[in-house]
Amino acid sequence: MKQPKQSTKILAAGVVAVLGVTSAVMGQSADALIDKLVEKGVLNVKEANDLREEADKNFNSAYSVKSGMPDWVTALKLNGDVRLRYENFNYSDKQMPPGGTTAVDRHRFRYRLRFGVTATLKDNLEAGFRLTSSEGATGGVGGDPISGNTTMTSNGSKKLIFLDLAYAKWNPINTPDWSATLIGGKMENPFVMSDMAFDGDYTPEGAALQLSRNLGDKHTLKLNGGGFVVNEVGAVADDAYLFGGQLRWDANWSPKFQTTAGVGFLALTGNDTLGSAAVPNQNRGNTRGPGGNLVNNYNPIVADVAATYSLESFPYYTGAFPIKLAGDYIHNPVVQKENYGWSAGLTLGKSGKKGLWDVSYRWKYLQGDAWYEELVDSDTGAFYGVAPSGGATGYGAGTNVKGHVIKATYSPYDSMTVGVTYFLTSLINEYAAPTALSPHSDAGRLQVDMSWKF
Repeated sequence: MKQPKQSTKILAAGVVAVLGVTSAVMGQSADALIDKLVEKGVLNVKEANDLREEADKNFNSAYSVKSGMPDWVTALKLNGDVRLRYENFNYSDKQMPPGGTTAVDRHRFRYRLRFGVTATLKDNLEAGFRLTSSEGATGGVGGDPISGNTTMTSNGSKKLIFLDLAYAKWNPINTPDWSATLIGGKMENPFVMSDMAFDGDYTPEGAALQLSRNLGDKHTLKLNGGGFVVNEVGAVADDAYLFGGQLRWDANWSPKFQTTAGVGFLALTGNDTLGSAAVPNQNRGNTRGPGGNLVNNYNPIVADVAATYSLESFPYYTGAFPIKLAGDYIHNPVVQKENYGWSAGLTLGKSGKKGLWDVSYRWKYLQGDAWYEELVDSDTGAFYGVAPSGGATGYGAGTNVKGHVIKATYSPYDSMTVGVTYFLTSLINEYAAPTALSPHSDAGRLQVDMSWKF
């Protein structure tokens, strides 16, 4: 075969270099051009790889000059989301017994804004931060630790913005078989657990380690560990910390069938510094003594399992249709009663891409001392006609709650999702009114959401 002229190779290299420095999109075009030149025999594989490396160098150099970033910053990503929400609370009993609180149906409008920046650095490093809306937390400094929602009220007053993430990440091991990641700062929760253990908006502060081991093409083992500061008090030696470890097994049995399972252990220390007035007191349910101090310790075992089977097609759904059955269990063995919780649910479909949708049902049952009330889901609650120790009357989320959660979500566009969620819940242990009558705690909570991501 006749070898191509050297001038042809030089011309190809010049075109690729120009494409490589233009933008990330043009970089993809450069890769396609190189592949075509190899296919036509203009370049051999080694020359193609050398050309790709040179194009990457030119792009990084141009990016550094145009952005003003040092050359060790290889990418800078802006991301965020906006969610608008309407909520309605309704109660089965409008009038509580004498000495109790009258239940009043409520309507409110809320929003959540999150905006973040992620910097990808050389040597497998990453740093980032995220801002979020939130309301000032009760009994503490800063925003609500388990919610970014802000209520529309106070005559259009200016609302608050808080720091939600501030972290650094290092990935020292990244091979096809092994991966290890170290994280420090205020971070996304490293534990993969349901809202029976952690609200989805909770971003702990401390350090975490995540290990992953691929066992062939079908199975992966993961180990998540972390130690987090819950409350630091200068005048007290016994500060409050949260420690945990979790082992997970993800299995891809076939293109249509996948399973995941996990078991973990959590430990909360320094309970003496976690009274109602010491930290943000958002949720209710734990047994508390005088002054709202915690009576029990919280060292639960948390387990979960899920299986997903995908149908090839389903009416009014594009692509493979996933059917997911999931459940979890939590048990706090250091407490003799009110020490466990569980949930089970079914999800049909999966939203998030244009034209896709999902519907789900879930039953939740979480006893009062199964886990620390201030970390669990802030949306699942019931009505307190009489104030619990360290709490208040009215609607409250946290532990000591059982009930149904029904949800439907649809994505008309890739960037937009709408959803409707209804909670029909009650307290597991009712709080007796002063007249020894038991008020009904049944509550209905409707949420209508519209979310945009960018």
